[in-house]
Amino acid sequence: MDLLYFVILVSSLIFVHELGHFLFAKLFGVKVMTFSLGFGPKLVRLRGRETEYCVGILPFGGYVKMLEASKSDIVLPEDRHRTFESLSVLKRVTVVLAGPVMNLLFPVLLYFAVFASEGPHLAPTVRVVLPGHPADGKLLPGDRVMAINGQEIGTFDELQRVVAKSPGKPLRLRVFRDNRQLDVEVVAEETTALVGSAAQGDRVPATTLDVEERIGSIGIMSSAPAPVVGIADPESPAYRAGLRTFDVVTQIAGRPVRRFMDLEAEFAATRGETVPVTYLRPVPVPAALGSLAEMAVFEAGVVALTPDAAGLDLTGRTGIESADLYVAFVREGSSFHKADLRAGDKLLRLDDEPIPAWSTFLERVRKASDRPHRIEFLAARDGRRHSGTFEVRRVVFTDEHGQSFVVYMLGRSVIDHWAPVAIESPVEHPTPVRYALSKAVEETVRVTRFTGVLFVRLLQGRISLDSLSGPITIYRVAGEEGRKGPGYFVWVMALISINLGLLNLLPIPVLDGGHLAFLALETAMRRPVPLRMREVAHLVGMGILIALMVFVFKNDFDRQGEVIVAQLRELVR
Repeated sequence: MDLLYFVILVSSLIFVHELGHFLFAKLFGVKVMTFSLGFGPKLVRLRGRETEYCVGILPFGGYVKMLEASKSDIVLPEDRHRTFESLSVLKRVTVVLAGPVMNLLFPVLLYFAVFASEGPHLAPTVRVVLPGHPADGKLLPGDRVMAINGQEIGTFDELQRVVAKSPGKPLRLRVFRDNRQLDVEVVAEETTALVGSAAQGDRVPATTLDVEERIGSIGIMSSAPAPVVGIADPESPAYRAGLRTFDVVTQIAGRPVRRFMDLEAEFAATRGETVPVTYLRPVPVPAALGSLAEMAVFEAGVVALTPDAAGLDLTGRTGIESADLYVAFVREGSSFHKADLRAGDKLLRLDDEPIPAWSTFLERVRKASDRPHRIEFLAARDGRRHSGTFEVRRVVFTDEHGQSFVVYMLGRSVIDHWAPVAIESPVEHPTPVRYALSKAVEETVRVTRFTGVLFVRLLQGRISLDSLSGPITIYRVAGEEGRKGPGYFVWVMALISINLGLLNLLPIPVLDGGHLAFLALETAMRRPVPLRMREVAHLVGMGILIALMVFVFKNDFDRQGEVIVAQLRELVR
């Protein structure tokens, strides 16, 4: 099956590339003698009116043979105007460029198919406003963004994309709130994101395989916190009723609860009356099975809760607050554990500054990660305030390609909270074709830019040649992604198509970039480049490509030789 995926991927990309040359040659009236997928002996031959269509036994390329008098083709008098040389330089450049350009445009179609098949989307409704970010104090949970700077917004993903493209720029948001529309002015803050195959986690500095990208953000989220409660006061009505931190409230007086914000309205409506509260409680599991954040085992229960009618808010009435700042997991032996922090404790202050949200806590630590921090927390075991100091461990990793990067050990491996989100009702995009096309173009441009930067860094020597991969890796990746599903396979096909398009633009004879170099030289010399010079250059170029192929094959064997041998044995059997 892996072989089938590999053949489909490679043949599709070669076909698209050669089709570009073929179509524009035909458009300009050039006689095309052969259209071939692959090299070597012909497995399939089909004879058209003037063109032979064939499939070669070696699937590592293809070619379109056009009528060329300079290559000693027999040119009949009536076909002299149909040779490749008879075209103007501009038209010849167009024919040569058509192949790589088709490889760069083909991903637009592939990405379009992926995005067009996406299911329902989340509505452009603000569910969470992060403290300390541009939207704080300007947008409210429940606001629906209708337009940004006059551009209509249909989904939350579209909202984020528009904001991401506007770092440091003012944005005028048309918002629907309380059954009326209003305009809100927000300036998107500028942040950076790493784009790359390994761009994840907290790395400083970025590796040479990453591209740093400037993006805009206003600090909003599309999904509201689930009704997971935190209870710090053992004398509160909720605690006395039997609720505990990390309980998930599902119903109040028989009415379903979806989001944490729903708790405020439900308990306000009770006016101090005793109501039944249904909940789900996480069941403790052995440490070997994971932390609270990884569990999905719950027990159900019902308690009778009598809110304090004199309370001004949810916490005042019931003692319930969001579990966002409550610690669900602390790795034993970590600096947090040594600071006496334990699961169930509530974070209060970091370096004498209040912590409004877990996201704020992470941001502050990451911005000043190379020094000790003082943390103040409310201990669940005795209900008292405690404090201690911790450090974020800075670990340098080196991957198989020799690329080094830094990871700050903060996250699930050291400390984590438990913050499931509510399931939001999806919506259909009002203009699905426009949405899919715009996203496809954006993704193609993004991946092309990323790949182009890597090519430049490779030529500069900033990226090791050992990071190059060849057909064996493509074979393995095609099989892996194909087995995952059509969407994954299409995605990797788009990526390799872009790589193929850019590779062919390199100024190496026998590649399209080499042909463009000859045409540029012809323009400068005002006469064709001598045939002998081109033949020698093509031999040199072929030698370079063969050497490169041998090198990438070596890289493939070095990385996965054992896997290759095992697969060959399976084929033999």
